[in-house]
Amino acid sequence: MPLQTVQFAVFLFVTALIGLLTYLKCRKAPGAVDHSTDAENKEVFLAGGGLTWVFVAGSITLTNLSTDQLVGMNGGQMALLALWEFSAVIGLVILAKVFLPIYYRYECTTTTELLEKRYNNHHIRALIGFLFLLGNIFIFLPAVLYTGSLFMKTMFGLDISLISLAMMFAIVGAGYAVLGGLRAVAISDTYSGVLLLSLGMLVVYLALDAINWDFSGIPAERLTLIGGDDSPIPWHTLLTGMIFIQIFYWGTNQTITQRAMASPTVEEGQKGVLAAAAIRLLVVPPLIVLPGIVAYKLYGDVGDAAYGRIVADVLPMWLSGAFAAALAAAVLTTFNSILNSSSALYVCDIHERYFVKEGGKLNVPKLNLYVTVVFITIALFIVPFYAKTESIINTLQTLYGLLSMPILSCFIVALLFKDAHYKSALAAVVFGVMLYALFTFQIQPFGLHYIHLMFITLISTVIFALIVNRVFFKKFPEFSLDVFRADA
Repeated sequence: MPLQTVQFAVFLFVTALIGLLTYLKCRKAPGAVDHSTDAENKEVFLAGGGLTWVFVAGSITLTNLSTDQLVGMNGGQMALLALWEFSAVIGLVILAKVFLPIYYRYECTTTTELLEKRYNNHHIRALIGFLFLLGNIFIFLPAVLYTGSLFMKTMFGLDISLISLAMMFAIVGAGYAVLGGLRAVAISDTYSGVLLLSLGMLVVYLALDAINWDFSGIPAERLTLIGGDDSPIPWHTLLTGMIFIQIFYWGTNQTITQRAMASPTVEEGQKGVLAAAAIRLLVVPPLIVLPGIVAYKLYGDVGDAAYGRIVADVLPMWLSGAFAAALAAAVLTTFNSILNSSSALYVCDIHERYFVKEGGKLNVPKLNLYVTVVFITIALFIVPFYAKTESIINTLQTLYGLLSMPILSCFIVALLFKDAHYKSALAAVVFGVMLYALFTFQIQPFGLHYIHLMFITLISTVIFALIVNRVFFKKFPEFSLDVFRADA
């Protein structure tokens, strides 16, 4: 039997096995007892509050870990990029100890629901939910479909268009997100994560063995964790914008926090988040830098081709099909996670409030199906545009930077100040988007790194919100830490 056929057969078997195990696990779980809108929302978007810490940790880990990290970060071929993962640990700890107790106390289905309850206005929730949706639908969903399809086409040498492969990913991902809701997504994430992390560490071991664990000959700047001014992550950015990027991503991003909010108790969710932090600290950094560094010693500066080349050279052929299945699962779980959280944002933040008459009944599973189809259609339409970009990672960072700090400013004002007017937060978001767009596309003051510019954007936006409160609403919100008290 040709080796390519063996690869593909193993790939199909492993993929089907993950699907079967997910189905069997989901079948044992109880469904929603009553069929009120709130109960159905919790069942579809929060797994009925039934995720144990193991599935919280597994789902958070694999939702974030995909081909863009494994291929893109190894393509940098330097240890410095591991700082993204080390700083992510801080973001996860802040989620567990700061944000998660507040989300549970306010009984939130979406992170944006916290904004509604703190500003005492639904419009701010809808706006921020809409901004998250824009990022998910127009940036992340098509990017995940593109990178996953490109990987599969290259891995198996398939004579099929990228858009056709993207459609296959989209259909399977929709099946998890629609038929099983968050429960199926989280369970498949965990099973796939065990496979990906195991095979990924095997690749690391075999790569190091290929150079006899000898890093001589590799330039010092590729092995250091202290970045200079001209490096991708200058050391001083760790003191400004980096920590806030991590707080935004891990603490307020619905796609991530949704898993931690789906446990029966806040303590169970916290255990899952802290377990994910441990994985992020001990396991993920070697996966995303060491194969690339080894590839530099073996092949030179080969960029994004580094990970594919080292995997092809060190991994036994009979295992490559399983590895392809693991990477495909990583792409799939990232996609269906974003899809499920996007549906939650639309249904809970927008449709339920603006399109359902008071006292009316909402069929959440049916609406979830409809909006999922719409989101997938839009994402597939955008996939060809991503194929034309020079750097997918740089494109993602640039585009999402327009939204991340303005959104985070809303949460900071909501949590640290009492009686802030919601219109000041709305104005501040518009200001923040325009300011970062100016920094990105027009000027770069003093040649500052974009992470510094994100920090400046955040601080400026928070100050702008407070000024608007003072000038237009004739009051200065009271600074208070009461929201962080357990008895608040």
